[in-house]
Amino acid sequence: MHGGTDEICIPCHTPHNADASVVDAPLWNHEVTTANFTPYTSTTMDAATGQPDGVSKLCLSCHDGTVALDSWGGQTGTVFWSSGHRDVMGTDLTDDHPISITYNSALATSDGELADPSTTNSGLGNTIDTDLLFGQKLQCASCHDVHNTQSVPGTKLLLISNVNSGLCLTCHLK
Repeated sequence: MHGGTDEICIPCHTPHNADASVVDAPLWNHEVTTANFTPYTSTTMDAATGQPDGVSKLCLSCHDGTVALDSWGGQTGTVFWSSGHRDVMGTDLTDDHPISITYNSALATSDGELADPSTTNSGLGNTIDTDLLFGQKLQCASCHDVHNTQSVPGTKLLLISNVNSGLCLTCHLK
């Protein structure tokens, strides 16, 4: 039961009056984070980083620790994950995989250690671009399946098994 309802989809989705402020946010019903994030950076990374966008903003609307879990349906919530909770990423993303980065053939070519997303099979039967990217961007949902429809059991909702670094090696040529 979520906030007095037995509808399991309603904390994130609604059939009416959805928030359309985020691209690819189907029928979004949860407050969207407005936090300022410190993104991942590295001297060896060729991709440009910036603030999270797209579906990653939706994920961070619970996982950044600044928006209450029960802030949905126009309600201002009061239930927050504490910074010590293992599922809170917070607003400092410097120790997390980069998100909201453009991952295309040009990046793969300039980097030299990334698979070309337009030609590499993701393990789901298609290319990385059609299976794992959102408008050529790598997002949280590129690796994680929040709906747990294709997830590997016991693996933090991973889309592809990471046994022998299988998920990582989908994109990284190392």
